[in-house]
Amino acid sequence: MKKLILPIILMLVGVGGGVGAGLALMPAPEEEVAVAICVDGEVMDPLPEQSEPVAEPVSLDSREYARMNNQFVVPVVVNDRVASLMVMSLSIEVEAGGQEAVFSHEPRLRDAFLQVMFDHANIGGFNGAFTASSNMRILREALQDAADQVMRGHITDVLIVDIVRQDVTN
Repeated sequence: MKKLILPIILMLVGVGGGVGAGLALMPAPEEEVAVAICVDGEVMDPLPEQSEPVAEPVSLDSREYARMNNQFVVPVVVNDRVASLMVMSLSIEVEAGGQEAVFSHEPRLRDAFLQVMFDHANIGGFNGAFTASSNMRILREALQDAADQVMRGHITDVLIVDIVRQDVTN
């Protein structure tokens, strides 16, 4: 048991440091820049005043992606010992304007996703060739089902952005 404490502590410190560094080094949001249009030597206002409201352009892809704020860490237990740790990052695909709903339900989504990942680990889904298409399909479908239960169909897809297995040496 003592042999497992140090790797787990080091992993948690590393993940925490990585998240902290990512937040600290995040670029500032882009500011709007006024642009002038020059036609035949005359400077024109790029957004002239209009009496009627202009319809918003329809996007060909009306989806947004909400990246879950923190990674998911799932222990893989073999013979009553932690054999490895799975570290995963997820993004949620929603219809345009749905990101805020995802972020407001993030604690419930994280809980549901972790339960799915723990179940997947317990059935051996992260053993061996864990990135085989059949294993990944099972995991994606289970994550999507969990998202549908929490958000009642507002989530169109759950994307596994990063997945890493760190084997623990005994």
